[in-house]
Amino acid sequence: MKDALYGGINAAVLTAMTPDFTPDLDRMAAHARWLLANGCNGLGILGTTGEANSFSATERKAILEGLVARGIPAAKMMPGTGVSSMTETVELTQHARAQGCRGVLLLPPFYYKGPSDDGLFAYFSEVAKRVGGGIALYLYHFPQQSAVPFSLDLIGRLLDAFPGVFKGVKDSSGDYANMKAMVDRFASRGFEVYSGSDEFVQRILADGGAGCITAASNANCPWGGIVYAKRTGPEADAAQAMLTATRKAATAVPLIPGLREIIARSTGDDAWRVIRPPHRPLDAAQAEKAWKAWSDAGALPLPGMPAIKAAAE
Repeated sequence: MKDALYGGINAAVLTAMTPDFTPDLDRMAAHARWLLANGCNGLGILGTTGEANSFSATERKAILEGLVARGIPAAKMMPGTGVSSMTETVELTQHARAQGCRGVLLLPPFYYKGPSDDGLFAYFSEVAKRVGGGIALYLYHFPQQSAVPFSLDLIGRLLDAFPGVFKGVKDSSGDYANMKAMVDRFASRGFEVYSGSDEFVQRILADGGAGCITAASNANCPWGGIVYAKRTGPEADAAQAMLTATRKAATAVPLIPGLREIIARSTGDDAWRVIRPPHRPLDAAQAEKAWKAWSDAGALPLPGMPAIKAAAE
């Protein structure tokens, strides 16, 4: 897909934290700079991997403001602003617009299970009207986590009712047939489909999707950048094989603390292991398993990563 706002490789960025679980914005900004210098086209902040739902609205605003103040381009960031409260979703989205973000990622209202498409359409219609334009709205399809899927019919209704407002979707279902169906039905209308799974990057680009927004891009983005630049050929195929292998390695243990462990060891910076409860750091056996899986995938060393610790301190 040409001219996608976030076309390419987007990391679902980890949120660095201090020992008292306060967001560590210096360390997070240093990591964001590394990502943008090593294959990432954009940054999905405050998503699942960034533990967004462990932060208050006030904290989420401060994280976005802090990254902008530290020189991370707002136009490169797609913050997660979707929460169960309609009014808070609007507030966070308008705040992202004021900071200069071009788009936001919206979870569905996830507390009440089994909402109808009519109910979801009413919710997102109200959000769109209250936000008032000026920022693209991306849907976050992650039924395993939210338990609230976006049906194709619902997406079509939103596109018909709000042309150009609902700009795309991140599909973290792992169901490539669903991603392909979204591309086939809506890409011709400028709707951007992003895979949430690294193993599908090359495939979705070939099929007309916009790229990916993935957790493992926190560490495997140099190979993602190759896939996005080359698309086909031996170099792209080898890079895609690395994306697939590193995704498998990252999910060999609980994903978020596993990625923190990989980055902590890659940088020599123990602070990356800090994770806000209810998540917990990996135990010693899990930590060794994560590092061995990543090492066996052939993804080490990560270029330039040791500079993150120095840049943050």
